[in-house]
Amino acid sequence: MPIFDPDQIQVPVGHFIGGRLQTPAGAALEVQRPSDGKVYAALPVADEALVDIAAENAWTAWKESDWARCAPRDRARVLRRWADLVEAEAPRLGVLEALGSTRPVRDAIAWDVPFTAEGLRFFAEYADKLGGEVAATRHDHLGMVIAEPYGLIGAITPWNFPLVMVSWKVGAALAAGNAVLLKPSELTPFSALRLAELAIQAGVPAGIFNIVQGDGRTTGEAITRHPRVSKMTFTGSTRTGAAIMSACALHGPKPVTLELGGKSPQLVFDDVRDLDKLAATIAGAITGNAGQVCVAGSRLIVQRRVAGALVERIRAIFTGHRPGATWDEDATLPPIISAQQAARIAAIVERAQAAGGRVKCGGRIVDGGYGGAYYLPTLIDGVDTANPAVSEEIFGPVLTVQTFDDEEEGFALASHDSYGLAAGVHTSDVGRAMRAVRRIEAGTVWVNRYGRSADFVIPTGGYHQSGIGKDLGRQAVEANLRFKSVLMDIGSPQ
Repeated sequence: MPIFDPDQIQVPVGHFIGGRLQTPAGAALEVQRPSDGKVYAALPVADEALVDIAAENAWTAWKESDWARCAPRDRARVLRRWADLVEAEAPRLGVLEALGSTRPVRDAIAWDVPFTAEGLRFFAEYADKLGGEVAATRHDHLGMVIAEPYGLIGAITPWNFPLVMVSWKVGAALAAGNAVLLKPSELTPFSALRLAELAIQAGVPAGIFNIVQGDGRTTGEAITRHPRVSKMTFTGSTRTGAAIMSACALHGPKPVTLELGGKSPQLVFDDVRDLDKLAATIAGAITGNAGQVCVAGSRLIVQRRVAGALVERIRAIFTGHRPGATWDEDATLPPIISAQQAARIAAIVERAQAAGGRVKCGGRIVDGGYGGAYYLPTLIDGVDTANPAVSEEIFGPVLTVQTFDDEEEGFALASHDSYGLAAGVHTSDVGRAMRAVRRIEAGTVWVNRYGRSADFVIPTGGYHQSGIGKDLGRQAVEANLRFKSVLMDIGSPQ
């Protein structure tokens, strides 16, 4: 049963520059609904000239408004008002998010919107907490380290959690006193516009938060290269992150925060106590958002004695999922973002089978009754570390299974040659859990759970090809500040 009629929802379309929505004529991209493949909007593409206008507008607003110069608590009040407005619009924002993304409307209203609002509140509380420090110097000197905003931050956000990712990037940057020029994903571009409208209502000065729409090759590159942009922050693929980092080196140099790909292990030891609860945790970590999560727990590494029983429980959960549109209240498996991405998932699974992998369930695309591309939750065993399903990020609901006999073997299998974004460890032995935490090279390790909580103070970010820098936590705000050293002689006057 549909919770809302997708054909009746109006979306804001255009760029958001100088505090208002703008819809200039020119090149446009067709935007499709993942749930049914229907084209529902045309997205204007910001070329280099329009990006220049938006960047100059943001730079001027930053220089001329009081945003960077005001009392930090005043910025915090604005951000808190923004969070309140976001929370009050949960039904509208949730529908807008679900319409064009892979986020089920129930999840968007109950989780995405509140998480977005709470993230803004968290960053608001850091607005006056990171002002710098007085350095230890000799008695006739005064040494200070002063924290200052960069000016204009360029941000590019992904399509898998559109609202949440905007709050991570923009909230931290604005709390630190910067302006932001944002490009949302061209696949999910519209909910960010409503966030920007609410930011103006909350009191963010016009121009401090500008949005330009378009693709990565045209619009994203123009933002990254722009001389007014002093720092870039990006969440997305490792390949694109490397290209952004290279461009920042050539057209700056300017610092970057990159949260990139992942191939995260779930390491299970045979002293776990509740296999039913564990199976639900592991299954949820790869089927949530149809596996389209950078930290998805895509590699199950389980001690041999409990492997059979655990895998059978997971398989039962997988086969019980019902694919359906994001507005279908009975669906439990949302769509893949596009037919092209679903085909990519299918191709990797085919190569995995050709390399010896055995598909225990799933392994195919269905239309879910709506015409979109849905990939059934898939279990693959018989794989080694060289198998494509183990080595490559799939970004879909595909879980590989590997077994081990002793602790050292388990630790070795949990390592990955390329990625180090997140990991899960499941054991009742605290000492073993801490050994695993020390041995696994990943930016986040969850123990006897998998996934983030609402503890925004815990940063997120990866090792190796999974990225550089942190989102969330104090570190996210610090990444939007630069630090000036000051040394004064305060002894006898000259």
